[in-house]
Amino acid sequence: MLRVAIPNKGSLSEPAVTMLREAGYRQRRDPRELVLADPDNDVEFFFLRPRDISTYVATGTLEVGITGRDLLLDGQAGATEVLALGFGGSTFRYAAVPGTAATLDDLDGKRIATSFEGLVRRDLASRGIDAEVIHLDGAVETAVRLGVADIVADVVSTGTTLRQAGLELLGDPILHSEAVLIGRDDADTDPRVEHLLRRLNGVIIARQYVIMDYDCRVEDLDAACAITPGLESPTVSPLHENGWVAVRAMVEQEHAHATMDRLWELGARGIFVTDILACRL
Repeated sequence: MLRVAIPNKGSLSEPAVTMLREAGYRQRRDPRELVLADPDNDVEFFFLRPRDISTYVATGTLEVGITGRDLLLDGQAGATEVLALGFGGSTFRYAAVPGTAATLDDLDGKRIATSFEGLVRRDLASRGIDAEVIHLDGAVETAVRLGVADIVADVVSTGTTLRQAGLELLGDPILHSEAVLIGRDDADTDPRVEHLLRRLNGVIIARQYVIMDYDCRVEDLDAACAITPGLESPTVSPLHENGWVAVRAMVEQEHAHATMDRLWELGARGIFVTDILACRL
C-alpha cells in the first residue's frame, strides 16, 4: 500500500482531508483515528503532527505526505515539495514593536524568537545578519512583551494576532507558504504516487474552473469562443433552431460572472454555470 501522511490537527488538517475525499479516497470520520486503510485505492493514511511529517517522509518511513511549505523547509533535509495544493496560504514574516526596527538590517545583534528556527537561521545567514535565535514552541508574539526577545518571526495569515500584541510587520516576507505534497528527495518514480498526483491535480483544476454552457447565434460564434476559449477549444453543437449553436467551455471560476456579462452583451442566452467535482486533463 502507498503510505500517506496527513496532518492530524491544525489549519491544514481538515482541508487536506477534504481534498483527498474529493479525489476519491476514503477518509476518517473519527478524529481520534490515527491510521486509516483504503484498500479499494491501495492506500494507507497516517494522521501525524504536521511538523513531524517531513521527517517520516525524508527517512522513507512513508512515501508521501501533506504538510506546510514552511514546516517542510524548517524540518529535516531529505524531503522535497512535489505539488502545491492551493490551500493553507500564509507568509512567514519578521515583526517588531513600532519604532524599534526600520529595516531587516536592524535585526543585527537582536534576539529573535521563533518556532521555525531552521528557517530563520538560514534567512539570517543569507543576509549576513548576526542575531541570536531563540526557539519557542508557540505563541511567539508575546515574547517581546515578556522580555524574552526583541523581534519575532512567525507565520502570518492576516497579521491580526501580531497587531494585537503591539507588533508591526518588518520587511518583505521570508517565505510564501501553503499546503504541499512532499516526497523523499531520492525516491524513484512510483506509479502509485503518480496516480495520487493525477487525482490531486484533478481536484486542484476542478476548483479553479467551472463549465459554462450557453446558446449563441452562428454569426457571433467566433466572438463568443474568443471570450470562452476553454482549455483547448469549446465544444459547439447545432441547435434545432436554425442559426443558433450551443457552446460548452471550461472557464476560470473567479472570472465566471464577468464572462457571463460579456456573453450576454454579445447576445448569448441560456447561460449556465456548473461546478466541476474532479477532472483529468
